[in-house]
Amino acid sequence: MSVLFPLRLSLQVAVCATLVTLLLGTPLAYVLARKKFRGKEILDLFLTLPMVLPPVVTGYFLLVLLGRNGYLGKAFFSLTGHHFGILFTWYAAVIASFVVSFPFMIKTARASMEAVDQDLINASYTLGRSETETALRVVIPLSGRGIIAGATLAFARAIGEFGATIMVAANIPGKTNTMPLTIYNETLYGSRGAALWMVLLLVLVSGVVMYTSNRLGRRAIAL
Repeated sequence: MSVLFPLRLSLQVAVCATLVTLLLGTPLAYVLARKKFRGKEILDLFLTLPMVLPPVVTGYFLLVLLGRNGYLGKAFFSLTGHHFGILFTWYAAVIASFVVSFPFMIKTARASMEAVDQDLINASYTLGRSETETALRVVIPLSGRGIIAGATLAFARAIGEFGATIMVAANIPGKTNTMPLTIYNETLYGSRGAALWMVLLLVLVSGVVMYTSNRLGRRAIAL
């Protein structure tokens, strides 16, 4: 079986999920780290709960949400007319990967932003910088290593996602069969040699990503 499609799909899904994680996770981590408001820890619990839930449980909740009668499923159906809504598409795989990987970004980035010296923030305010300018010029740059680490962990979790993905995207050859799903399928039907090569390839890709991220993290600290 060709490994190119599942590898490309896994990378595509992981990259898309990680980009969304960065765009949403950075401001949310800032709010949780630097703001005080009622229900903050409840919000944190809600955002990070998928980290401790079994992926199949997370997948079940997504199945209910993304189904044709779910809120997102109805919206998708009205826009596209697709009979199954978002389910059984690679978009569903992106959503599943995003949900299970998002907590890693939140936890890591929040801890990094909380560690920023308050004196530096106060100095920025003293110089007339607004909160937004201070966040963009002081807090986020000084939290760069934590943000990169969070994004890396999110990518690693996304590229290896299995349980939630198979619930909402299934394992359709040539359509939604990511690398983990293909490895499972090959192992299930006795093609252990093919599964081994896919495992080694996925390990190699993940290792390259982690190495690159570590280099970027060190460069962010140097800057």
